[in-house]
Amino acid sequence: MLRQARPPLNVAVIGAGIAGLCAAAELRAAGCEVTLFERAAFVGGKMRRIACADHPDPADGGPTVLTLRDVFERVFDALGARLAERVELRPLSVLARHAWCEGGRLDLYADVAQSADAIRALAGQAEADGYLRFCRDSQRAFTTLDRSFMQRPAPSLPGLIMGAGLQGLPDLLRLRAFQSLWQALGSYFRDPRLRQLFGRYATYCGSSPFEATATLMLVAHVEQCGVWQVAGGMHRLADALQSLLRDRGVEVRCGLSVARIELAKRGVAAVQTEDGERRRVDAVVATCDANALAAGLLGRAVRSAAAVVPLRRRSLSAMTWVGTAVPAGFDLHHHNVFFCDDYRAEFDCLMRERRMPQSPTVYICAQDRSDTPAQSDKPERLLCLINAPPTGDRYPFDEPEIDRCLTAMRSTLARCGLRLPPGTSTLTCTTPKDFHALFPGTGGALYGPSSHGWRASFLRPGVRTRIRGLYLAGGSVHPGPGLPMAALSGRQAAQCLLHDLASMHQWAPMATAGGISMR
Repeated sequence: MLRQARPPLNVAVIGAGIAGLCAAAELRAAGCEVTLFERAAFVGGKMRRIACADHPDPADGGPTVLTLRDVFERVFDALGARLAERVELRPLSVLARHAWCEGGRLDLYADVAQSADAIRALAGQAEADGYLRFCRDSQRAFTTLDRSFMQRPAPSLPGLIMGAGLQGLPDLLRLRAFQSLWQALGSYFRDPRLRQLFGRYATYCGSSPFEATATLMLVAHVEQCGVWQVAGGMHRLADALQSLLRDRGVEVRCGLSVARIELAKRGVAAVQTEDGERRRVDAVVATCDANALAAGLLGRAVRSAAAVVPLRRRSLSAMTWVGTAVPAGFDLHHHNVFFCDDYRAEFDCLMRERRMPQSPTVYICAQDRSDTPAQSDKPERLLCLINAPPTGDRYPFDEPEIDRCLTAMRSTLARCGLRLPPGTSTLTCTTPKDFHALFPGTGGALYGPSSHGWRASFLRPGVRTRIRGLYLAGGSVHPGPGLPMAALSGRQAAQCLLHDLASMHQWAPMATAGGISMR
């Protein structure tokens, strides 16, 4: 007698940020019935869109470029589609333009030789040579950690050693994991401006360069592998994934929160939404910040799925202003960084004193520009960002504080040569308090736990939890924050779910035109 195939797995994915979208894609490609719940009105999570009064298109209020493109190509491939046909990507040859209060400007390029030439012109031959050594070591760090650590579903030192193998052990020992990024940079650069520039990579995961591990130098190699603008804004990537998921039969429900996850004796049994609907499920992928589970925001039954992240271990938050303005005095590129004159004092304020710095470093994304800088007398979309402490759950960040921060930001920009018009009527400000409201349980921390110390990466939750049928994904879990890492975590959570529950269910993979990947 032939055994009757069981019905497909019914999976709820909580959160439609990039991790949730990628998890849903992987699960649907394997034939699961997937419902994607998103409390916001739009998908995208931190890929927020913010309306601009003087521009027909919204501006990005979160990530502004795409890296590790192949990660996203595999997501579209899994559903029988091509990334390039769904989203227009424009490669950037200029990674960022940098300026310092005490003087000097430097463009960093995707091409290493061009960057070395620019560094030579700014700071001399010895610094250019140091940069080339830095690039070689950053490539080695990425290659060493990619498959042995980042692409594994759970962080562990034994797993890292086993993944590297005997041939990879010498490279593991060269990672400088016990040094801070700032200390390691001192062996490449004597010019403090260059240590600032490359130390900024620590902030990509919400950390201080004076406390984060030196392995973060691998970010340099990630950028040299390619940086792309998404035509129309980063939210177009989220929209394209949503459209593809719906075409393939995923139910995407925006504007609806999951109030709790229910358990039965054997694990996950159902989810209940804020409007009282109860839906039976076989498994859940939760892509909210893991601290939200620990705080009981998805019900008391699943609080043990993650440990509470104390304030001292939270990553940075931010204060952002998004809108239109007419900048003057400085030729902006797409990415621009304006450094304060005392980097250590800035991070002492943020990480030790938990207050806004008096002299902040400022990041500006000029979203209507690409590789060709050109001043314009028309309003253009700008995202202005300064780092902030993750105290949005305990500090008001009121109007006087916002005004002080805006004044401090303008001061840094003016000292670097950029003038923004006075007034804030066309700029939308988002504070750590606002980020805490957008992403509950975080205190406004945008990157999960900080990456301070060599043990930090091993303390992040893995995608599996102690609760059967409950999996985690997103920037707060392994392998870490940022769009590519969050996308990897979504795929890893889906793959672990499929592996763990496959013995109980048999189902046929979904058929799509052109075939799909079953990775």
